[in-house]
Amino acid sequence: MDQLSVAVIGYGLAGAVFHAPLIAAEPRLRVAAIVTGSAERAAQARAEHPGATILPDADALLGAATAESIDLVVVAAPNDVHGQLARAALAVGRPVVVDKPITPTAAEARELIEQADRAGLLLSVFQNRRWDGDFLTARRLIEQGELGEVTRFESRFERWRPVPKGGWRETGGQDQAAGLLFDLGSHLVDQALTLFGPAASVYAQLDARRPGIATDDDAFVALTHVSGVRSHLWMSAVAALPGPRLRVLGSRAAYVKYGLDVQEAALRDGARPGEVGEVWGEEPSGSWGTCGTDAGSRPFKTVPGAYPAYYAGIAAALLDGAPVPVDPRDAAAALDVLEAARRSAEQNTVVSL
Repeated sequence: MDQLSVAVIGYGLAGAVFHAPLIAAEPRLRVAAIVTGSAERAAQARAEHPGATILPDADALLGAATAESIDLVVVAAPNDVHGQLARAALAVGRPVVVDKPITPTAAEARELIEQADRAGLLLSVFQNRRWDGDFLTARRLIEQGELGEVTRFESRFERWRPVPKGGWRETGGQDQAAGLLFDLGSHLVDQALTLFGPAASVYAQLDARRPGIATDDDAFVALTHVSGVRSHLWMSAVAALPGPRLRVLGSRAAYVKYGLDVQEAALRDGARPGEVGEVWGEEPSGSWGTCGTDAGSRPFKTVPGAYPAYYAGIAAALLDGAPVPVDPRDAAAALDVLEAARRSAEQNTVVSL
């Protein structure tokens, strides 16, 4: 079996918890190199991926000798350098996966897509939440017609973190794509556009609720899709009691689901897909959502979450000529919405797309 060598740039939360473990779990990929300038994270990377070469910076990776041995570059560094690092990898002929958001602006995203197209190289964006169990379940219910015609989609990523952790996500500015809108909002907007198509208009409220926060930590975004569906999206670090993760309202029934997908917690706890005895992505029955009406409803089993499917799709795209699992043009469209949301909040108005 062909096995591709993958380099991961960045070994913070994204690189260490999501990308590297999921790459290692895919039989046709291997973690060949990890780039981090932190001595502590370098030691962690050596312990967790003993076969990988640990490099101090992207220049060391993308130099001619090293780059030739790499089949795929994964950019899991801070948001503001996503475009810079992806451009550099494409320039030396390497296919690229970029963590979300692909770049801080839609214009930069489209420039990156054009560069990849000109070079004939794979470019994809890690939108892993398309493989959350709750999202997969809602998508199945919608596609099977269980809910009838969907009129409103409500989606939340709400947390209770009254004391800021610091770091660029909370203290950075718009040029760094900091704040919850570009962090959790990248997922929520992508899910809404995936289910219901392009947005016609956007309204948003963005607030910085906690002391010392320079950017949004409490946000609401309302989309009116071209299809007529309305999506209401919440993201917050100051929700002492969260609302439902999903509420999908249709002409025949509704689907309501509480609690987050189990895969992130499993990865943080050190569980790995494919381990002996590991049942991946399965949610206990007590956490299943409910489908029905006020006249009668029933628990509806959550479809198992499937984060490993993303890198299986990347391997298939590189080795078999399959389509990429996430088209970067989808990420650019999501950035159009996120940028419109910022304008809406600044101007207190509805922004048309």
